[in-house]
Amino acid sequence: MATAAVANVQTSWSGGKSPYNVSYGKLMMWFFLMSDAFTFGAFLISLWTTRFSLASWPDPNKVFSSAPFIESGAPLVFVSLMTFILIMSSVTMVLAVNAGHHMDKNGAAKWLFLTIIGGLCFLGCQAWEWNHLFHEGAWWGRNPFPNRDGTVASTAFTNYFFTVTGFHGFHVFSGVVINCVILTNILKGTYDRRGHYEMVEKVGLYWHFVDLVWVFVFTCYYLL
Repeated sequence: MATAAVANVQTSWSGGKSPYNVSYGKLMMWFFLMSDAFTFGAFLISLWTTRFSLASWPDPNKVFSSAPFIESGAPLVFVSLMTFILIMSSVTMVLAVNAGHHMDKNGAAKWLFLTIIGGLCFLGCQAWEWNHLFHEGAWWGRNPFPNRDGTVASTAFTNYFFTVTGFHGFHVFSGVVINCVILTNILKGTYDRRGHYEMVEKVGLYWHFVDLVWVFVFTCYYLL
């Protein structure tokens, strides 16, 4: 009986189950997201520490007032569109995970494909924003935007902007690549043969985390 019990435990762990009935892969994803949250948290804490140590700071309503096909003077319209796109991609990811729970191959593929499209649209918007700011003279070590009080601004504003949004954009790009791999496996029937779509759920956790981080970046950098 003892041998059988050990065998059952080994089978449970080899099947990816923890003592708390959470798969090993999902548990590791949560650990990764926690460590990544500390990294983003360190960036944002450093940003606000630097900001409050300075006498003034550029006005986001003036810095981020441009959008494609719209004349300047529409503050935060473009970044609001970016935020909406990313939030909607989180909705389609929820629908993809739900379809996977019901072993709905076509539904999971459809919603995951739309999630990928949302991620690509967000990256395209971010590329336009970076290109626009670069042509205005902004880059690491260069800040053409004055402070709210009209004084010359520190390069910390642009340094943090390109670092934080670039780091987040890298996460979105990584998520799009991973989603493409998962979509390929769905279309090949890999998860139907396994009998579950847990990989869709795991990548969904990552995607929701990336969306949540953007809410903090949007609030801390663009709104305040």
